[in-house]
Amino acid sequence: MTETEIFDDVIDNLPVLVKQDSEGVKEKLSELFLDFLELSHLYDSAIEVVKTYLNILDSEFSVKFQRNPIHNIESRLKSPQSIIGKLQKKDLPLTPDSARKNLLDIAGIRVTCCYISDIYAIVEMLGRRDDFTVIKQKDYIKNPKPSGYRSYHLIVNVPVYLSTKKQYAPVEIQIRTIAMDFWASLEHQLKYKPSTVITPEISEELKECAERIAETDLQMQRIFMEINDL
Repeated sequence: MTETEIFDDVIDNLPVLVKQDSEGVKEKLSELFLDFLELSHLYDSAIEVVKTYLNILDSEFSVKFQRNPIHNIESRLKSPQSIIGKLQKKDLPLTPDSARKNLLDIAGIRVTCCYISDIYAIVEMLGRRDDFTVIKQKDYIKNPKPSGYRSYHLIVNVPVYLSTKKQYAPVEIQIRTIAMDFWASLEHQLKYKPSTVITPEISEELKECAERIAETDLQMQRIFMEINDL
């Protein structure tokens, strides 16, 4: 997103009273614009810190064990428009400070692994890093959601070393296997497709698909471990 686009997003979502205030409006807009630019940079940098570490781990596994546990890494950063919209929804102040204090999903990373054991290995290594702080974690693999959704979620507070100071930013990390990602992607498309009605029967079918995919995941891991033992 360009600086102009960020500026337009901020203006479009400003409170009406601020828009109507003719005195000092330019100064307010300018300050808010710069604040949101800094916020975006901070969270984008935190994403890069985590991605770099994950890539280092993947490379280390490749050297030590001749295989890559990570199949793919994707990231996303909420736009200023989306951040402001969420703050409005929660009836919170429309400021970057408010966003930092109240929103934990501004920065996100999705890691796709080959096997379930790889997921837990990565979770353990992320937790062992002494400059990362795990704020929250949910194991939807051992405890799937009612829909059948499986994944491991954790929110990690990440240090970002800027030119003059160190700041922390939370990054939401979702770790799942290729099979889990396949199901979650298709389920999301079906669920949020316009005019789609998910009946109880369809929900049950989707859950059955998730169960079969989970069984396949376990079977593939067993095969992998047998081959490794051999």
